Amino acid sequence: MNLDNYGGRDESMILRAQEKKINWYPGHMAKAKRLLVEQLSRVDVVVELCDARIPRASRNPDLAELVKNKRRLLVLNKADLADEGATRAWLAHFRSQGIDAMSFDSAKGRAKDVLTRIERAAKDEVERMAARGVRKTVRVMVVGVPNVGKSTFTNKINGSSIARTGDRPGVTRSNQWVRITPYLELLDTPGLLWPKLDNQDDARALAFVGTINDQIMDSQMLAIRLLELLMKIKPDAAAARFKIKDSTLTGAALLEAACRGRGWLMPGGVADTDRGAAVVLDEFRAGRLGRITLQYAPKQDKPQKPAESENPQNTKENRENTDGGQG
Repeated sequence: MNLDNYGGRDESMILRAQEKKINWYPGHMAKAKRLLVEQLSRVDVVVELCDARIPRASRNPDLAELVKNKRRLLVLNKADLADEGATRAWLAHFRSQGIDAMSFDSAKGRAKDVLTRIERAAKDEVERMAARGVRKTVRVMVVGVPNVGKSTFTNKINGSSIARTGDRPGVTRSNQWVRITPYLELLDTPGLLWPKLDNQDDARALAFVGTINDQIMDSQMLAIRLLELLMKIKPDAAAARFKIKDSTLTGAALLEAACRGRGWLMPGGVADTDRGAAVVLDEFRAGRLGRITLQYAPKQDKPQKPAESENPQNTKENRENTDGGQG
C-alpha cells in the first residue's frame, strides 16, 4: 500500500491499533438482569425482540434460559431494514424449531398484529382464570439486546410515546410498566447482553447495528470491517453508495476509497477517515444502502427473492411474514 496517500502517516495511525476483541457489559446490565428475574413471576408472556438484520447475533442466550418456562413470542424487529427473502427464511427456521415468530417494523407495523399474537400466547391462562370468574390482566415482558427497538416497539403497541427511546444502546435503564388496555400491560426492560462475547463475528455484527456502544471501539476499524462485508454480500449497493471503483480493495485502502469517493477530505487532500467511518456506520444503520441482512438462516447462502410477478406489498405471504400476520 502506498502510504503517501495518508500524507506520510503510518498505516497503523490510520487504524490506530491492532484490532481488539469486542466485549461490552456495563455495570447497569447486571442490575437490570436481577430486576428482570424479580419481575418474571408476574409475567404471563415474554416478547423477545431481535434485529432482523442479524437474527442470530442479536438473541441473548441468557434470556432463553431465564424465560424458558414462559409463553414466548419472538419478533424480528426492524424488518423494514432487512432483506425480505432472508427474513422469510429466518421465520421459517425459527418456526421449524417450534418458536412462535413474526417480523415487525416498529415505525410502520400494525399493533393489532402483535396484540393478536400475544392474545394467542396468553389464551390458556386467560381461559383458566375466566373459568374461575376472573377477568385476567395479561402482563407481557419485552426483552432483547440493547438498541433493538424495545421502547419504540412498546410505544407503537401503546399508540403513544410513553417509553423512552433513542438511537443508541442503554437509553432504557430501568423497568417501565405500560398499560395498553385495562387488561393488558407491557413491561419495557433495559437491553441485556451476556457477560462474555465469545463469538467475535456475532460481536462485530452487534457493533455494526449499534447494539454495542461505539465509544468503546475503534470506529475506523469497525467501518472497515463493515465495508468489507458489504462489498461481499451487497457489492453493487456499497460501491454505488460510497463511489468505490475498485472492488478488490480491503483494509484501510477501502475506507480511504470511500472517503475519496464521497469527498470526505482534509486539507492537503488527506482522507478524513474519522468522518468517513462515522458516516459509513450511520448510513448503514439508517438503511441508506437499502434492505440488507448480514446473517442468513442456516443452510441458506443467499436470500430468497420474490418471484418477478409478485408485488411484495400485496402478497399474502408478505403480509403474513413481514407485517406480522399469523403465518
